[in-house]
Amino acid sequence: MQNSTTKNVIPTEIYRVNTMNIIGLRRGIVEIVPYNAKWQHLFNREKNVILKNIQDLIIDIQHVGSTAVPGLEAKPIIDIAMLIEKKSLIPTISNRLQSLGYIDRGDREQDGGYLLVKELEPEVRFIHLHIIEKDDPRWNNYLYFRNTLRSNEKIRERYSNLKKELKKKYAGDRKAYTAGKNDFIKGILKDQYKKC
Repeated sequence: MQNSTTKNVIPTEIYRVNTMNIIGLRRGIVEIVPYNAKWQHLFNREKNVILKNIQDLIIDIQHVGSTAVPGLEAKPIIDIAMLIEKKSLIPTISNRLQSLGYIDRGDREQDGGYLLVKELEPEVRFIHLHIIEKDDPRWNNYLYFRNTLRSNEKIRERYSNLKKELKKKYAGDRKAYTAGKNDFIKGILKDQYKKC
């Protein structure tokens, strides 16, 4: 007999069969692939599963990161940002999400919030879920950066070129690749405060 938290689980085998070559990346490796419109569908499907199981605990859920930007090359991992009322909800949220196949990676503090991941197979991740507390500026940062990349072709092109350069330089070092994007991202985020 299934309980209510497990009946909505989408087995990772379904993702594996339906997403061959469009999603999933081994930990530590840098790979950039052309944009794929199916990424939005995968996000929507995962969002629906999450909402069926923890809608009572969240304020909002958004597709962020490069896979949320049409036309932009990306690491084939869906980034999801989840907004919650308070940090004290995280243990309950984490427990429910673990029943859906997520792995709790803990608080990444300034590196994106509290992180849970989903894997297609051991060490091959295809979803990064970032839990952000209400009033944490990272929520607006995620949305502003995504929306800027969606709406500004020149910035999107500059970011794409930077990612390609960093991939060549740090193909086997994802931490260095990510750190190499920080100054660019911070520069874009400064613009949102100038507009306030």
